[in-house]
Amino acid sequence: MSTLSHPRRGAPGSAPPRRLPSPAPLLAQGAVWAGAVGVLALWWTGTASVVGPAGWLTGAGRITGLLAGYGCAVLVALMARVPLLDHSLGTDRLARWHAMGGRYTLSLVLAHTLLIIWGYTLTSQSGVLHETTTLVLDYPDMLKATAGFLVLVGTGVLSARAARRRMSYETWHYLHFATYLAVFLAFGHQLSNGADFVGRRPAQLGWYALYAAVAVLIVWYRFVVPVRRALRHRLRVADVRPEAPGVVSVHLTGERLAELGARPGQFFRWRFLAPGLWWTANPYSLSAPPHPHHLRITVKEAGGHSAALARLRPGTRVWAEGPYGAFTEARRRSAKVLLLGGGVGITPLRALFETLPGEVTLVYRARRPEDLALRAELDAIAAARGAAVHYVVDEPAAFSAPLTARALKGLIPDLAAHEVYLCGPPGMTGAARRALRGAGVPRHRIHHESFEF
Repeated sequence: MSTLSHPRRGAPGSAPPRRLPSPAPLLAQGAVWAGAVGVLALWWTGTASVVGPAGWLTGAGRITGLLAGYGCAVLVALMARVPLLDHSLGTDRLARWHAMGGRYTLSLVLAHTLLIIWGYTLTSQSGVLHETTTLVLDYPDMLKATAGFLVLVGTGVLSARAARRRMSYETWHYLHFATYLAVFLAFGHQLSNGADFVGRRPAQLGWYALYAAVAVLIVWYRFVVPVRRALRHRLRVADVRPEAPGVVSVHLTGERLAELGARPGQFFRWRFLAPGLWWTANPYSLSAPPHPHHLRITVKEAGGHSAALARLRPGTRVWAEGPYGAFTEARRRSAKVLLLGGGVGITPLRALFETLPGEVTLVYRARRPEDLALRAELDAIAAARGAAVHYVVDEPAAFSAPLTARALKGLIPDLAAHEVYLCGPPGMTGAARRALRGAGVPRHRIHHESFEF
C-alpha cells in the first residue's frame, strides 16, 4: 500500500507507567444499581401484602413508578456535566448511558401509567375511561403529572434516531430542556399520591434530597460555572485562519486560561457572542495543546454554525464550557500508541501527537491531499519527535487504501501491541473499529469519543 508518509527516526520519551484499567465505569454503574435496589427496598418495606389481580397490578405500577422517578433523577445527573464523571467516564459514554437509560425510563413511565390505571380500575370496578378521568382530575398534583407525562413522551419520540436525523444539533439540544420541565411537573404527584411516601417522612426526605442534589448539580455545572468562567477568563477571538478547503482554525486569547485545567484531547462547548451564533454552544476539540494565554480549535464546515465561524471577527467574545471528555493521555496503558484520524477528526489527535510520550504513530485519512488539515504542523511534530506519520487519501488512487486489518498491519506490523486513539466521521470510525479488532487490538485499547447526538 502506498502512503504519503513521514519516516520514523526513533521514539524518544519515556514509556507510561503501567496502569490498571480504570474502575470508574464499574463504580458508576454499581452506584446506579445500588440506588435502584434501595428504591425496590422502599416498596418492599412499605408493602404488607399483595392480594388478587388488582393488588398485583397496582404493586407493579408502584414499582415501575418508583423506578421511573429514580431513573429521571439519574438521567438528569448523567447530563449535569460533572467534571468527576465526565473526565473519568468520557462524555460520549455518559451520553450513551443517558440514551439507553432514557429508553428504559420512558418504558417504565408508560408501564407505570397503564398498570396503575388497570389496577385501580379492577379495584373500583369501574370503566377504564372513568378511572383515568378520576385519577387525572381528582387526585392531587395529577394534572401537572399528566402534563409532565405528555412532555416526556413527546421528548422521547422526538429523540428517536429517525427523528434526530431530521433536526439540527441546536434544535435537539434545546428540545432536551423540556425534560427538566417534565421532571418538575411530575415530581409532586410522587409524594402526594405514592403509597410508598404518604406518611413516611424519612422516605419523603430521602426523595427530596435525591432531587435537590441533582438540581444543585444542574444549576451549578450547567449555568453558574460557565457564567463565572466567562467573566473570569474573558475569552475573545484573536484570529481565524484557513487550514484546508472548508476548514478554519479559530485562535482565542484570554486570561488565566491555565486555571481551566484543559488537557490535550479534550473539548469545550463554544458559544460565540456574534449575530446568529450566541444562542447555541457547539462542541469542538482543542487542535493544539492548551496554553496559559491562548487556545485553538479547528473546524470543518458541516452546517450553518460551523460555516459561520470562518466569518468571525477578531475581538468577538466567547464563552467556553468545559473542558470535557476523557480522550486524554490518562487512558493510555501501552508504551506504543497509534493515533488514527479521519477528516477534521485530526483536531484532538494533533494535540495528542505533540504531547504523548513514548512511541507514537499517526495515520491520517482524507479524501484528497489538500484536505489534510494541519499537515505542515504534523510533519514538524513528526520530525521533532522522530515519529512516523502516514497520510492515506482517496485521490489520487495510488495513495488510496481500504480501511482494513490487513492495510493497517501493513503500516504498523505490531499493531496488536498498540493503544489506539480513534477520531473521525461515524462511517470511518465504525470501519476502523472493525479493522482494529480484526488486527488483534483488544477492545479496551481502542479509545474513541463521539460528538454524535
